[in-house]
Amino acid sequence: MRLTPLRVALLGLGSVGSEVARLLVSRRDELAARIGVPVELAGIAVRRPRPETHGLDPALFTLDPARLVARGDIDVVVELIGGIEPAKSLLTSGMEAGASVVTANKALIATDGAELHEIAHKHGVDLAYEAAVAGAVPLLRPLRESLAGDRVHRVAGIVNGTTNYILDRMTTSGGTFRTALAEAQRLGYAEADPTADVEGHDAAAKVAILARLAFGTRVSLDDVHCEGISAVTPADIAHAADENAVIKLLGVAERTDAGVSARVLPALVPADHPLAAVRGAYNGIFVEAEAAGELMFHGQGAGGAPTASAVLGDLVAVCRNRVAGTTEHHQPPAADLRLIPMDEVGARHCLSMLVTNRPGVLSEVAAAFGAHGVSLVTIRQDVLGAEATLTVTTETATDAAIGAVVKDLRSLESVRGLNRGIRIFGAGRGR
Repeated sequence: MRLTPLRVALLGLGSVGSEVARLLVSRRDELAARIGVPVELAGIAVRRPRPETHGLDPALFTLDPARLVARGDIDVVVELIGGIEPAKSLLTSGMEAGASVVTANKALIATDGAELHEIAHKHGVDLAYEAAVAGAVPLLRPLRESLAGDRVHRVAGIVNGTTNYILDRMTTSGGTFRTALAEAQRLGYAEADPTADVEGHDAAAKVAILARLAFGTRVSLDDVHCEGISAVTPADIAHAADENAVIKLLGVAERTDAGVSARVLPALVPADHPLAAVRGAYNGIFVEAEAAGELMFHGQGAGGAPTASAVLGDLVAVCRNRVAGTTEHHQPPAADLRLIPMDEVGARHCLSMLVTNRPGVLSEVAAAFGAHGVSLVTIRQDVLGAEATLTVTTETATDAAIGAVVKDLRSLESVRGLNRGIRIFGAGRGR
């Protein structure tokens, strides 16, 4: 058994990296007790010279990450710089030099995770990335280990705290998307350029990772259907309240007999569903498995401290493996399951439209749905003089069928305007 200290190279010293470095130093004795040997920082790669050192030894800092990871005496590389390159090349170089890897880089794992696992397996090292999805919420390890003997049917929930905060503020304050976004930026929940969050790209990367782990099949970032929240209006929020629901940006990975689907989109979540109670910048993920049933994971999904907690958890696990001379099993995809296109994905839908207030309109609208095999659950009419607002909810129908219905509705003379439809999320697969 190894008795010499384990040496860690840290790439990046932003909000998460700074917290990881602080914890490595301040909890040195505690970490040594949990791992069995001391852990020491061997180097910290930063992009530019910086006067502040966060109380760390200035000799640890380097502007040459490539040289740091390839030194040969590094046991674990912790990557917190983000992006695809140079992160991928640095991690590959580190693994080729015999180092295990801990990363929070969701984009990299979603895009090149399968290749990186192959490299890790080839060189007998670990690749850990619990922090890449849902921050401090322990989700990937339960999917990979605790539920390994079960069959997961669906993983669905809120995996981006920024968008959840924005939608929550719009719900509670009645304000606009722009107002809520500005508040999120002021509080540090949203970046100066919030595109990756509000357009759903961040959540899509996480869903690709979740789908691959949950279903044991290849799912890339390009396979995830992605819609954001920038078009959500106060009227949409008010409409959701009328339906006794709230709007959430959901990531959904689902397996059915037809294959696997993965998507990110705003949806109506009924007020009595556990995900509706996930407030502020928190994450909440619902897992549905054949034997285990329904499981709920909830907690802080972003920020320096929560993400650093997940990074340290992976670091401890990887270091224990180094001490024991073992690695995690790099399980290849069990099967290449069919990826279901979004047009074939089923969901319940809610649509609102402005119509002429005259006899026969309801039957015309209902006929448009019936012509494409879409059954209606409820119809609510609010009369506005010569016009009326119709709000309808459907049984489960494919996106293609709803698209055909919308096309027909737009051609009706009695339909004056059709608001953006929204899917309804609920318990049970396909709903």
